[in-house]
Amino acid sequence: MAALHTDRAIAVIGSGAMGAGIAQVAAVAGYTVKLFDTRPEAVAKAMSDIAAALNKLVAKERMSAVDCAASIARVQAALTLNDVAGSALVVEAIVENLDIKRGLFAELEAIVADDCILATNTSSISVTAIAAKLRVPARLVGMHFFNPVPLMALVEVISGLATDPAVAQTVYDTAAAWGKQPVHAKSTPGFIVNRVARPFYAEGWRLLSEQAADAATIDAVMRECGGFRMGPFELMDLIGHDVNFSVTQSVFGAYFNDPRFTPSVLQQEMVNAGFLGRKSGRGFYHYGDDAPGMPQPQAEAAQPKPEFVSYTIEPGAAVGPSHAIGGAVSDALAARLRASGINVSHRKTPEARSHVVGTDDAPAFHCNGAAVYLTDGRSATQRAHDSHHPDTVLFDLALDYASAKRIAVSRADQCSAEAYNAVVGLFQAAGFTVTRLDDVPGMAVMRTVAMLANEAADAVNQGVCSAAGADLAMQKGVNYPRGPLAWADAVGIGQIVAVLSNLAAGYGEDRYRVSPLLRRKHAAGGRFHD
Repeated sequence: MAALHTDRAIAVIGSGAMGAGIAQVAAVAGYTVKLFDTRPEAVAKAMSDIAAALNKLVAKERMSAVDCAASIARVQAALTLNDVAGSALVVEAIVENLDIKRGLFAELEAIVADDCILATNTSSISVTAIAAKLRVPARLVGMHFFNPVPLMALVEVISGLATDPAVAQTVYDTAAAWGKQPVHAKSTPGFIVNRVARPFYAEGWRLLSEQAADAATIDAVMRECGGFRMGPFELMDLIGHDVNFSVTQSVFGAYFNDPRFTPSVLQQEMVNAGFLGRKSGRGFYHYGDDAPGMPQPQAEAAQPKPEFVSYTIEPGAAVGPSHAIGGAVSDALAARLRASGINVSHRKTPEARSHVVGTDDAPAFHCNGAAVYLTDGRSATQRAHDSHHPDTVLFDLALDYASAKRIAVSRADQCSAEAYNAVVGLFQAAGFTVTRLDDVPGMAVMRTVAMLANEAADAVNQGVCSAAGADLAMQKGVNYPRGPLAWADAVGIGQIVAVLSNLAAGYGEDRYRVSPLLRRKHAAGGRFHD
């Protein structure tokens, strides 16, 4: 198939932020756009906003004045719904209500030709359900843009049970012609992004409820250690807790109360209190001209730099070709330590091994009697017990240990202050801000990444999308620093399986069950991407 030709008109129904953004993108791509809303004044405002946005691009020298004028001229107001007749594609961007959307498409079927593609920008409603009442359900497809449309690259192209594959491919190719990065998805609750992203929020709430740290500290760890653009709490403040909570409730209910999507009681309390985030002036943070300063994340006090540290050549949880993060982590950290003037040597023989399936308890580092491990989903206290080494300290996953500004650590309850302080001094000497998390299983970044990879793997396993589509959607739809499945490849699928298995054992909850596809990849020694 191929993209719709620019001599065919595009209609957009709904002139709010999403509708106006879609109209702008299509017009800039060279298509005539017919913009309709039941409120004519809303169409006028949208057209004015589009003109203002494009003129700003001219002022920034990112668009020529000629192209700007031509694009503005291509957006035309449709005075009645009948004015969209003759369009090749109609994109609906109205209220999220199944009955209202069905009513609109029923009206459109009586107006447009049978070869006109009907697309819904729904973010949460089943595409199959929207199409079910149509005379020609095969021509309806989901075309889910992300806000702000002109800036966000992703478009989820969602096929319902009745959607003609040729229709979905035409919309995919058309979105690409508009400069977007489309991905195919099957109509299931949350599609790709709103499903796979749930653990990013859910694990943040879990950490907060278990008092691993305060919200500002968890946000800082996820940003400065995990490489995410925003931490979960500042992101939910931006989205709005009412909106985020509603989406979680919707996905939870649509999956028949699967515990992986359980809403947070703490977030319900935030909504009940009216602490909705930026739009209400208060969420986890305060906003407005008279707001107090932002709370500072926790950081450990300076400790002396140890003179000597050793690390094992094959440390951590190296259990096969798909599970090689241990050595890479130790090498990256050792390089930072050597650069800081610390004498770092190799230790070739692991001191102890655990009986936890899929892990090897050779510490990543030895420092003044402390055994220092990358978290594997057990608490530090449990790992100290399993390895018979009381002075145990864990550190969290980082996107890039060579450049990360912050590192999170946790200390076993049995660990002495002297051993713990030596580890703090070790990481501080390497240039990290050291943040202590209370001893929760899996820490912050590791458990979040493991759960994101698990959910993405399940989406692939269930035919919702491809592995490449899942990763592209999360990078382009929510700006993750790395796709969840690419991250699983980098960390080692065996490590992800071990973390999830240990979380499941520690909590005794089905929430952390391992995706069958992850287990299959691990057993085969495979990867998601070559």
